[in-house]
Amino acid sequence: MQLSVIILNYNVRYFLEQCVLSVQKALENIEGEIIVVDNFSTDDSCAMMQQRFPNVKLIENKANLGFPKGNNIGVAEAKGEYLCILNPDTVVAEDTFEKVLQFAKSKPDLGIVGCKLIDGTGNFLPESKRGVPTPWVAFTKIFGLYKLFPKSTLFNRYYAQHLSENQTGKVDILVGAFMILKRDLYLEVGGFDENCFMYSDDIDLSYLSLKAGKSNYYFHETSVIHYKGESTVRDGTYIKRFREAMQFFYKKHFGGSFFFDVFMRMGAFAFALMKKSQQKQVVFNICEYILFSSEESLKNKLEKQLQKKVTRLTDIDENALFSQANSSGKHLEIVLDNNCFSFKGIIALLEKNKNRGFTFKIIPAAASFMIGSNSSNDRGQVIEID
Repeated sequence: MQLSVIILNYNVRYFLEQCVLSVQKALENIEGEIIVVDNFSTDDSCAMMQQRFPNVKLIENKANLGFPKGNNIGVAEAKGEYLCILNPDTVVAEDTFEKVLQFAKSKPDLGIVGCKLIDGTGNFLPESKRGVPTPWVAFTKIFGLYKLFPKSTLFNRYYAQHLSENQTGKVDILVGAFMILKRDLYLEVGGFDENCFMYSDDIDLSYLSLKAGKSNYYFHETSVIHYKGESTVRDGTYIKRFREAMQFFYKKHFGGSFFFDVFMRMGAFAFALMKKSQQKQVVFNICEYILFSSEESLKNKLEKQLQKKVTRLTDIDENALFSQANSSGKHLEIVLDNNCFSFKGIIALLEKNKNRGFTFKIIPAAASFMIGSNSSNDRGQVIEID
């Protein structure tokens, strides 16, 4: 078997449904498997999986075992030569795995490969590629020096700014939302360290790959939506675990010193507080919806439920209407019907129309809801369609 996709889920039933649907489509030309590990969700994630995806292997943990252990359980069942560690709040394009695997096979020194991640508004997520967060690199991140000196190698290493978002190349650290590596390498380095509950696990695995003499790569030629933050509430527990995770990584790989320990306690706490303050529901007063669909009945259904005007388009490239409508100053939400348009086309539309004043929702194929988020700090929105 060529590829095993491991998806660890915790209480994100609707995002999981869309993710698995996109992965199924992306595996149509690949000998692969999907393994969903559920960390004791209290929503109906498992019931949904059993009903909609009965042929997908589902592992139901009896407790929330954390990110590292949950993924290790999934990998233990995997049969693929390659593994993809994938968040449930992601959407992959139909050709994502084909492109990344072709690239991976061309690299004899392959460690881990990641790809371009975008948020629900089409904007690039800089954590798609990062450097090793040594105390100095972490300092430049926490205090924003990487923004002030983006071209300086002294300050720009946190987000691996030696590469642009549209440039493939070697990086140190990749994000656990999407990473592909050989199963043999995963087992060789011991997989995710279960002593860390979450937050530094992807950093640790990436660093272990480097220590094993491998090269990690950022691959820009495919884009994956990562809605972010769906499984994590930025509360006091988050702050505590984030700080502990950073301390875990530094102690494991750099030893301990009193100065760095105090600095990282302060820095991790300040960083977590900043993230907590950033996360809030972004709400817009939507005046009109633009629906990309071939189904007139869907337009009528949405108008009745949303009590707003819905303009239906059948061509996903009709950007002239976007410009005309957006010039009115009204906020428009773009609704994309996956029954009619591919995930690849939908992702491309988000990227092409980012920062133009639109928000986006997707109606996954054969689903009765639309889903999306309005910013990278947004917990996301799900609207059930009656």
